[in-house]
Amino acid sequence: MGFKVIPSAANFLLVKHEAHEGITLAQGLRKQGVIIRHFHQDRIAQYLRITIGSEQDNQRLLMALKSLITEQ
Repeated sequence: MGFKVIPSAANFLLVKHEAHEGITLAQGLRKQGVIIRHFHQDRIAQYLRITIGSEQDNQRLLMALKSLITEQ
């Protein structure tokens, strides 16, 4: 989907999309009921922190991201 993913050994991913603002994606996900973390610090303002969930949670996240990326 065009995300840059920072390598992680934890239960979350730090991701950034080159063509979409982090805050815009975070707000769009929240409107769809998908809660992720977005930080306002300069170095990571474009990144989203996504916790790995159940298969159902992950599918919901992917569907929501696809809808946001294709509509913008």
